[in-house]
Amino acid sequence: MTSTAQDTTPHDDVMDLVAPMLERGPTEPRLALDEVNLPMIRHWLEAIGETDPRFSGPDAVAPPAMAQVWTMYGLDPHRPSHDPLHGTMQILDKAGFTSVLGTNCDQTYARFLLPGERTAITSRLTSVVGPKQTGVGTGYFVTTENTWWVGDEAVATMTFRVLKFKPGTAAAAAPKIDRTLAVRPVRNRDNEFFFEGAALGEVRIQKCNACGVLRHPPGPMCPSCHAADRGYVVASGLGTVFSEITHHAPAIPGRALPLRIVLVDLDEGVRMVGVHLGDEAPEIGTRVRAVFDRIDDDLTLVAWEPAASAETRQMSAETRQLSGRDAEIVTDLVVHDLPAWEVPITPTLVVSTALATRDFQDVHHDRDLAVKRGSKDIFLNILSTTGLVQRFVGEWARERFGADVRITACALRLGAPAYPGDTLTFTGDVVTDDGREVVVDVVGAVSLGNHVNARVTLVRGEA
Repeated sequence: MTSTAQDTTPHDDVMDLVAPMLERGPTEPRLALDEVNLPMIRHWLEAIGETDPRFSGPDAVAPPAMAQVWTMYGLDPHRPSHDPLHGTMQILDKAGFTSVLGTNCDQTYARFLLPGERTAITSRLTSVVGPKQTGVGTGYFVTTENTWWVGDEAVATMTFRVLKFKPGTAAAAAPKIDRTLAVRPVRNRDNEFFFEGAALGEVRIQKCNACGVLRHPPGPMCPSCHAADRGYVVASGLGTVFSEITHHAPAIPGRALPLRIVLVDLDEGVRMVGVHLGDEAPEIGTRVRAVFDRIDDDLTLVAWEPAASAETRQMSAETRQLSGRDAEIVTDLVVHDLPAWEVPITPTLVVSTALATRDFQDVHHDRDLAVKRGSKDIFLNILSTTGLVQRFVGEWARERFGADVRITACALRLGAPAYPGDTLTFTGDVVTDDGREVVVDVVGAVSLGNHVNARVTLVRGEA
């Protein structure tokens, strides 16, 4: 990878050059440099901190997250001419897109790999999309489909996407939003209980003490029996999106745009309007959960975000901070299915896991070159994040379902970089559990936002 190439290749030329590679089928199998072996497994376990006993000792098998490790190239910069990912990287290098960042990695695992087996990989270039403006710079998303083989047996697959971008072309930072300028709701004796509840982390619904009917928004008189005697109940904080709208313009004081507003059917039978804090507009029918958007000391609003496992959640008084597109401080009162796990990001962790995963990209071990390529520091690589996600879910799953549970798939999307000095906090929630297969959604957050969103699939009762 070079950093001095000039931006002299127009988009059409780039696409003309990659077109033949897009038309080719899978490459011939390329053998891994080494057989699956215990020393490499041990180094990987030490770096990731994985303690699953199946991966240690003389009868160890290889962790699924190591599938890609075995066919990494290593330090030698030379690559086979038929490698579609490397060929595309060269074309984009010459066009000035000299920095690279892994963004998506969707893997499936048919079985554990055994020491002594030597894998081979076939690859196919499936798409080159761009140029796109991203948070790190203008670039192209390059996607390949890969299969690992042991002989004629397909043992694992991976759809892998990287962003090849120009350093120094990141979009200008959004202007700082003064959230205290947000439009204040009118508060009176009829609805004060609602805002007092939000400040305490409760979604309160007004209740008629005469006939028991729930109503929202609050009012002085029951629309059903016309009684004025009123109280409230505390709702579950769960609901379903009835409708949504995304506001792009004009600007709204105290709010970042686009601003997504949802009308939510609460499980208790009333409807409520609020801001949706998800990264994308929710589909009608999406399950959502309440979060509490503290504007300042005087105002907390009920907002909404996607609920991966709403039916299994319970409300509690615990709080944690999240960083979101629109919320500087969000108090989330939901207990996740998996206990949170905090990982301090240190230079040692970044470098040791990069080496253990045989990822010798300089941005993962050389700070000066990382800065030159547009980063503020070295950062965690995607193979290491995959390992940490699987360690997080695997430890929880073995305790809950037994030692023979096996991870069969892991799909992850990277977001904010994980730099040294930060803390990577994992949380997870069960999406489905049919008694055999369990699907878990994982979020790994750093101070800049979500570093990773992942979905991990496990199967019970398999050695």
